[in-house]
Amino acid sequence: MASETSTRGELIDKVVKIRRCAAVVKGGRRFSFTALVVVGDGRGKVGWGYGKANEVPPAVEKAVKDGSRSLVEVGLQGSTIPHEVSGRFGAARVVLVPAGPGTGVIAGAAVRAVCEACGIGDILTKSYGSTNPHNLVKATIDALLKLRSRTEVERLRGVSLS
Repeated sequence: MASETSTRGELIDKVVKIRRCAAVVKGGRRFSFTALVVVGDGRGKVGWGYGKANEVPPAVEKAVKDGSRSLVEVGLQGSTIPHEVSGRFGAARVVLVPAGPGTGVIAGAAVRAVCEACGIGDILTKSYGSTNPHNLVKATIDALLKLRSRTEVERLRGVSLS
């Protein structure tokens, strides 16, 4: 599924995955839909949301509402990240590597959605293990939460890095 992008107010939301679920009832099959959406402001805040409904648009709206509640701050350095970092969720592992200006976002669909919603313009990524979009999104956000700036590392260690 290609990720669909829209902006609501200041937030950017990207639809990562839409799934259809069938419940067998007396008259046949009743379908419901789930949506996985990544929400960000393009300036270092990102979150993910999950919504379920009987139609696709309400499922996406619920997911966006859920995602906007779970926004987290990410420490960026220009259009990339300060250092290499790895994140895990379930069997999915994602490695994020900073890249020079003009490189672009080199990533698969789920990881790309998180990076673009967050405002990262230049990054190299590699995913290992599970290719489940839900787990990849959560692993990417886990990796982004592990980022530390130079000043933060100096403060935590109590030393000066030169």
